[in-house]
Amino acid sequence: MKPQPLMMLMMLIMITAIVYAVIGNVMHAQVTNLENEFHASQEQYWNIDKATRDSAPANSALTNQLAELQQTPSNLIRLKLIGVGRILTGIFVLLFGILIALIVMPVRLAKFIKGKK
Repeated sequence: MKPQPLMMLMMLIMITAIVYAVIGNVMHAQVTNLENEFHASQEQYWNIDKATRDSAPANSALTNQLAELQQTPSNLIRLKLIGVGRILTGIFVLLFGILIALIVMPVRLAKFIKGKK
């Protein structure tokens, strides 16, 4: 039995939706791990006394750590927003596939009934 083109299209739509949803969930898992690392790094930086932090020379490990601490929240937000976008794209593609199935179903049923007579 040869797979019909419509069924192949539906399988492709379903696979695409699943891939987008999985990628979005993986991005959210990364956010959780990065937030834990960020909080640990932040605690380590702020536990150093203020005089040492203020007197750190340019391009030292301490100033590089501060720069990384300042950039991390924007990276976390980017991961969160893109992850939600991917999940929503997967849901949209899945709903689009359901819409196609609902539109095609009466047409195929009518052809099937005409063939029986």
